[in-house]
Amino acid sequence: MSDSIVIIPTYNEKENIENIIRKVFSFKKEFHILIVDDGSPDGTADIVKKLQNNFPEKLFLIEREGKLGLGTAYITAFHWAIDKKYDFIFEMDADFSHPPHDLINLYDACKNKGADVSVGSRYIKGISVVNWPLGRILMSYYASMYVRTVLGMKIKDTTAGFVCYKRDVLETIGIDDIHMKGYGFQIEMKFRSFKLGYKITEVPIIFTDRTEGSSKMSGGIFSEAFWGVIKLRFSISKIKKTA
Repeated sequence: MSDSIVIIPTYNEKENIENIIRKVFSFKKEFHILIVDDGSPDGTADIVKKLQNNFPEKLFLIEREGKLGLGTAYITAFHWAIDKKYDFIFEMDADFSHPPHDLINLYDACKNKGADVSVGSRYIKGISVVNWPLGRILMSYYASMYVRTVLGMKIKDTTAGFVCYKRDVLETIGIDDIHMKGYGFQIEMKFRSFKLGYKITEVPIIFTDRTEGSSKMSGGIFSEAFWGVIKLRFSISKIKKTA
C-alpha cells in the first residue's frame, strides 16, 4: 500500500492519459493514481480501464456523467482518498504541464521538510513557464499578485494546480464548503489551508503548456476567480476546522 495518491481529473485526454499514467508508475517512489473522468466522449475512461489490468490495486477510476467541473472532481476524489487513508494526496493535470518527476519533490517537502501543503510553483523563482503566449503569462502572474494583495497570503503561485496535501489538511479545511471551480477552486483551497495555520511551501517547477489535447480554461473561470477572491476576503470568520 502506497502512502500517496495522485488525483488526475480528465475530460477528453485520450492523447495524454496512458503516457502520464505510465510515467507516474515508472518512479522508484510508489504512487497510486486516481482518475476522475467526467464522461469523456473521446474514450479516455476506456483507456484507463484497460490499463487497470496492468496496474491492479494501483490505478483507480471514478466515472461521472457529464462535465461537472474541476472543483467537484477534486472534492469527490479527496473524499475517496481520505476514506482509503492515504497520507499524501496530490493534484495533477493529465497533460504533462505539471512535470511528473516533481511529484517526488512535492512529496519530500511534506514528508520530510515540515510542509502541510506543497505547491508546484511557476513563480517562486522568477517566471518558469514554457510555450505560453506573453498575454497568458502576464494574466496568470498578475492574477496571483492580485490574490496575494487581497487575501494577504505570501504564496507566489496562488492559482497553481500541482499540489500535495497532507490528509489532515483535507480532513479539516471544509472541502464540502468550497464552491468555486478552476482557478478559483485552487485559490480557495490554499486560502483555507493558510487561514487554519497550515504550513504551505512552494517547490519550483517548470510549467510547460500542453502539446496534446485542448485547454479546458475559459474567461468565465477567470471571472469567477476574480470576484470569488473578494468574497473570500470577507468570509474569513466562516473558515474553521471541520474535524
